[in-house]
Amino acid sequence: MGDQDMSRQAATRVTRRHTLATGIVLAGGGLLVNKAGRAAAQATPVPASREEQAAAIVAMAERALADFDVRAVILRVTIDGEELVTAAFGESMTGVPATSEMHFRNGSVAIAYMATLLLVLVDQGVVALDDPLSTWLPELPQAEAATLRMLVNMTAGYPDYVPNERFQAAFYADPFRHWTPDEQIEIGLSTPRVFAPGTNWDYSHANYVILGQALERMTGQPLADLLQEYVLSPLGLSATQSSATAAIPEPILHAFSSERRSALGIDPAVPFYEESTFWNPSWTLAEGAVQTTNIYDLATSAEAIGTGALLSPESHEAQIAPSLIGFGEPLAGCLTCHTLDRAYSFGLGVVINGSWLSQTPLFGGYSSVMSYLPSRKIAVAIATTLSEESFDEQGSYPNPRPSVRLWTEIGAYLAPDDAPPLRT
Repeated sequence: MGDQDMSRQAATRVTRRHTLATGIVLAGGGLLVNKAGRAAAQATPVPASREEQAAAIVAMAERALADFDVRAVILRVTIDGEELVTAAFGESMTGVPATSEMHFRNGSVAIAYMATLLLVLVDQGVVALDDPLSTWLPELPQAEAATLRMLVNMTAGYPDYVPNERFQAAFYADPFRHWTPDEQIEIGLSTPRVFAPGTNWDYSHANYVILGQALERMTGQPLADLLQEYVLSPLGLSATQSSATAAIPEPILHAFSSERRSALGIDPAVPFYEESTFWNPSWTLAEGAVQTTNIYDLATSAEAIGTGALLSPESHEAQIAPSLIGFGEPLAGCLTCHTLDRAYSFGLGVVINGSWLSQTPLFGGYSSVMSYLPSRKIAVAIATTLSEESFDEQGSYPNPRPSVRLWTEIGAYLAPDDAPPLRT
């Protein structure tokens, strides 16, 4: 899709080129909240003009290129399904401007798709959320005590394989390696379990790898086919597809990273910044749910998940209910175990940040946001990559990640009384 009449200022698709040092996006989530942005936003009323709103958002994205050490930003914001702004800034590669048509990995957005798929099957009467996992995967430990609901809300207690030292060493030694579901689950189960099913909360990729196997066994179909039939096609997500390889459809938003610096023992004084676009993403999620997308599909997904477009009212309410607020506690041996609160809670496959429903994927230099505010019908989709300057001497990513900072600014501007919390 090409640029539209610039007399509408930034209210439609805009592609801006902004030359920076090469960079990539990255960062982990956190558990602290900074509310200063909300207070600042409340001091300035939101302009009534859509053109003024779009221009302000464009200015925020342009500032992010320099202020947040961002190499590229692609964003799309809609209100009640109507485009407010779609724009691209910076470079994909040196001399190659980023465009709104570029594809990138969507990571944890597929978690929301998988949970939606399960709820579609619940609505069809195929399964119930509280069915025990042992119905399909009796070989897993404590499968009779773990339920489908526990898998999708991250309370099943199966340890995450990502923080496991064996996995970390293997991945950073060879980021092009292909990982199988059996390997992912085996590494997770080799990590000592620190809580029984349903007794605590932990962000664990293993839950959704296990869910993928359960979905395939209960239906007799590959997960990629299930997602296509029940989620992607009904929502018209033509640019979103699963891939068994590291390939990304053209045009591609390229990514770069310094995250392997420490693992490779590279001295902090030595420049180190490598392309990570084609690192193998097979480790990230269930086989069949490892996907690429573009900014249009990401915004469409935000609205569809936020409104429950594919679900019954009962299943939609179950997916977005903040019923876990106050649940969970920190535990030794569990990196992400904590007490869920209003600033960060978890529904069924969706993160609940205040009144916003979101996913904020991160992988190999790609950092994105898919978020929706039901009360204002605002959908925000952002994809970013980071410059070399954003990484510290150990190769660690900025926290909070730039995509989340930009989303927080946009949300505070469009909904000053209901801004998304900024997590650090």
